[in-house]
Amino acid sequence: MSEKIKDYVGIALIVAMLVVAVTAWQFVQSYGRQIEPSSFKSFSVSGQGKTVAVPDVGEFTFSVLTEGGKDVGSLQAENTEKMNKAIDFVKQNGVDSKDIKTQNYNISPKYQYYNCPYNASVVTPCPPAVIIGYTVTQSVQVKIRDFTKIGDILSGVVKNGANSVSELNFTIDDPMSVQDAARVEAIKKAEAKAKSIADAAGFSLGQLLSIQESTTPVPRPYLYDSVMKAEATGMGGAAPSVEPGSEDVTVNVTLSYEIR
Repeated sequence: MSEKIKDYVGIALIVAMLVVAVTAWQFVQSYGRQIEPSSFKSFSVSGQGKTVAVPDVGEFTFSVLTEGGKDVGSLQAENTEKMNKAIDFVKQNGVDSKDIKTQNYNISPKYQYYNCPYNASVVTPCPPAVIIGYTVTQSVQVKIRDFTKIGDILSGVVKNGANSVSELNFTIDDPMSVQDAARVEAIKKAEAKAKSIADAAGFSLGQLLSIQESTTPVPRPYLYDSVMKAEATGMGGAAPSVEPGSEDVTVNVTLSYEIR
């Protein structure tokens, strides 16, 4: 009886060792594939997704530049008064305070330089440059969400104290939502292509090994400098009509699969 028990125990130990060995071999094989996916066969497919993006925000920058003598305090006060007047005009046209941001504030000196003629026989020291005044510059960035008011606001800030208006851009306030839609389409196309290739070639798709992506930019620039320079120099002119248009947002993906 004891000999039979010993035999059963021996058989059980052999079976257990075989199970452990097979499990270990499967683990090593799986781990090897994870750390070195290039060690087995794979193939790649690409897909493109496209979404038409309609800009919902217009962004522009306007500046107030004040030049004068050495009384910096009075120059700052004058500059602030003009800037506040322009900002109040923007707010009166429905722009929220959160969409108005000071982008730059700068005080720079103005120098007078002396023209000292060169004389090889007489060494005369040339006086250093002296500060004769200062320039105060303040720039503010504005987001406009009501496109029907863009033209009036652009020309109106100049009439209310701004010296220049530039860098008008139409963009998407939340570009990720637009890119997400294009990305989903691109991945679906790539997956469908991978399945079609696998069926035609007679193999099965394994695990997804990698995803690579490239995306086109969303913003659409609109140049406006020349119109504002005309307004700033007193040439007048009606408020311009601007159109945001639309932009194709494209996402390209490349999927790499294991071949089984």
